[in-house]
Amino acid sequence: MMDTAEFQELIWEKGRELYRDMPWRQDTNPYYVLVSEIMLQQTQVDRVRVKFHEFMTLFPDINALSSASLAAVLTSWSGLGYNRRAKFLHQAARMIVDEFGGTFPDTKQELVKLPGVGVNTAGAILTYSFNQPVVFIETNIRTVYFHHFYHDQQMISDKELAAVVADTIDREHPREWYWALMDYGSYLKKNGIGLLDKSAHYKKQAPLKGSVREVRGLILKALTAQDMEMTELQRAMPNDERFDVALQGLTKDGLVTRSGQRLHLTQG
Repeated sequence: MMDTAEFQELIWEKGRELYRDMPWRQDTNPYYVLVSEIMLQQTQVDRVRVKFHEFMTLFPDINALSSASLAAVLTSWSGLGYNRRAKFLHQAARMIVDEFGGTFPDTKQELVKLPGVGVNTAGAILTYSFNQPVVFIETNIRTVYFHHFYHDQQMISDKELAAVVADTIDREHPREWYWALMDYGSYLKKNGIGLLDKSAHYKKQAPLKGSVREVRGLILKALTAQDMEMTELQRAMPNDERFDVALQGLTKDGLVTRSGQRLHLTQG
């Protein structure tokens, strides 16, 4: 097993070699980092780059996002999938404006109160925006540590892994340190060294094709273009039981509103 100094030297070397330029690295203000982290939760970096630019053109700061309608946010989000993330982000913006006076929270205790922000997303915001040496775990970080510290182990918990991350973090340059970890982890995964099945928390994502999630996306895409009568929307969707389940879920999640027989994206 590598000692800390050797591991840090390797990570910094890989970080310089594999550095990926991204808009939320060029500008590390917490609003940019929050948006990017929520987008990246279920989506690949290359897709997020494009959508991030479009999103920031429409909602350049926390006040712009807070004052927008949910329908406008969902429309901008279209194509990224997992659309509840857009609602969480919209709610988080309103909470920051309404409850924090527009000042971005800078403690883990406050950040995890924001919709869609868990412990690891809060850790990423504290690290990338405020340059605090906070321990957090995500898939690229797991990949790097599994590759170098857990050759012969399975069912590794994040709690166990967090202790190793804490022991090896560069506390003087945490922002750049995590960038290096992320870029190296991405490189390993692209080269077939993901190793995520070693994690006790690993759950393979279900395929989109044939899923209720697929129909949810189709419904939202259709309603992004225009409000529709129920019968009109039904004709445009797959003729199976997924439509009813998907529409019920979208209504329950507050993403779609029904007024009589007419359906539209929730204004919020």
